[in-house]
Amino acid sequence: MLSSKIRVAQSLRFTRHPDKPLMVSKFESARWHAAVADIIASTEGKAVASGLTAAIDAAVSHEGTCLIAFHKDARPDVLHHTLEPAGRKHYLERYLDGPYLLDPLYQLSIRSKQPGLCRFRDELPDRFRSSEYYRQYCERTHLLDEMDFLLPVSKRTTVVLVVGRRDRMFSKVELQRLALIEPMVQASMQKVWQAWIDRAGNTRGDDDVHKRLTMCFENFGQSVLTNRERQISQLLLRGHSSKSVARELRIAPGTVMVHKRNLFAKLGISSQYELFSLLIDDLGRI
Repeated sequence: MLSSKIRVAQSLRFTRHPDKPLMVSKFESARWHAAVADIIASTEGKAVASGLTAAIDAAVSHEGTCLIAFHKDARPDVLHHTLEPAGRKHYLERYLDGPYLLDPLYQLSIRSKQPGLCRFRDELPDRFRSSEYYRQYCERTHLLDEMDFLLPVSKRTTVVLVVGRRDRMFSKVELQRLALIEPMVQASMQKVWQAWIDRAGNTRGDDDVHKRLTMCFENFGQSVLTNRERQISQLLLRGHSSKSVARELRIAPGTVMVHKRNLFAKLGISSQYELFSLLIDDLGRI
């Protein structure tokens, strides 16, 4: 692993053409060194997070970052973000009211094993971009590409740094740069988390609201749906196609279609938009 990162670093070093001025790599720029120096010198979590954002900006251009702690037994904590106030209200406050349960990044974060760095689009269910969750919470961010750093900080918590881009996809070289700085990014994320714990304390315990939101999601439609129909509705809400649901539950796609038709009829709906709306209404009563 180390040798491969050294080769990447060597490939990113400056080169010089006889007729062109000296070109330095991103990691030899004054911006990069200043940002890293700020991270090292900072003791407050907000300052470390700001330095980390600046360091990533020196390595690759992006349109914003968000540092979130995902917990298995509590609602997420937003440790730092660069969203404008209107964006915070729409994309964070509404998100924390319950829809985070449908987020593939949340699902990835509470697994027993996670990658240290991943591309958001590579972790999505096959029909996620057709889901109402995507339309309501992802599409409106106008992000064309997203890279996520993940750091488990305890058995119950994984800290995630989201790096988003609106104008174009991350290039192969930019992905290499992000992979190269992964150890530095994760060390900085650890510093931010430790500062958060030192300030807020680690005595939060179980989150009753999270428990009730989770129970609401897991029991959605319980009064009229069978256990299998509830399982299928949950996977549909998370962006799985009928074929993907069949793979997840190890049943025939035709069986999924029958269950889907039946659960829609029982709930008095005809679309996944209505299914999503029913769930949001239920979560809103918590």
